[in-house]
Amino acid sequence: MYARDIGDQVLTFGVSGKLIMNALVMFDRETETLWSQFLGEAVKGELAGTPLEVVPAVLTRWESWRQLHPDTEVLDQGGFVIDAYNNYYFSPQAGVIGERVSDDRLFAKELVHGLVLPQGRKAYAHRYLADTPVVNDLIGNQPVLVAWDAVGGAAIAYDPTVDGRLLTFEAHEPDDRGETVRDLETGSVWSVLTGEALSGDLEGSRLEVLNGFAVFWFAWSDYFPDTDLYEPEG
Repeated sequence: MYARDIGDQVLTFGVSGKLIMNALVMFDRETETLWSQFLGEAVKGELAGTPLEVVPAVLTRWESWRQLHPDTEVLDQGGFVIDAYNNYYFSPQAGVIGERVSDDRLFAKELVHGLVLPQGRKAYAHRYLADTPVVNDLIGNQPVLVAWDAVGGAAIAYDPTVDGRLLTFEAHEPDDRGETVRDLETGSVWSVLTGEALSGDLEGSRLEVLNGFAVFWFAWSDYFPDTDLYEPEG
């Protein structure tokens, strides 16, 4: 998810119908600049090279979101929405135009949580995270916490540093607010979906979300052929 404002100007985006390495290309109606949805950056036109500000977002089920935010607003698309890409998800086809780089460390259509950080790129396969729902990791010199939301079937990555203190996390029993983790240093319990400490010495503190998103492995490794891949021990 991206913010639409560039400086003092608020842009209105649409779908260009173009693709860059199988990923959607947007355009803005104000300058007709083309933007890569995958990179979050203008790739051609008046604003070429301009990045969009990332707005932290969570991929989860309505049940989990409504439990956390009962007063939330909902985008109503009107009527019953059918996913036209349902068959594509389960086919072996790697995108519309095929892969530029083939990386057989994972199946092409395997879903991963890809992290894009100044310190590097790394992917975490969803099936690994389902078995190991809390990963304390390091990308370059950046500590990383990757946590798995079993209800939503999605991963979220956080900076595990709070007020200059590096925390180490472990899995914890879910409560009525959803999946939780616990830090070993203070015993505080944290919400996986919000990154907020729900109880303990650090109650009310919040972890910073790191820039990442769910994507097919073939698309991720095509854009970032030098990507690291998380592999569980054993």
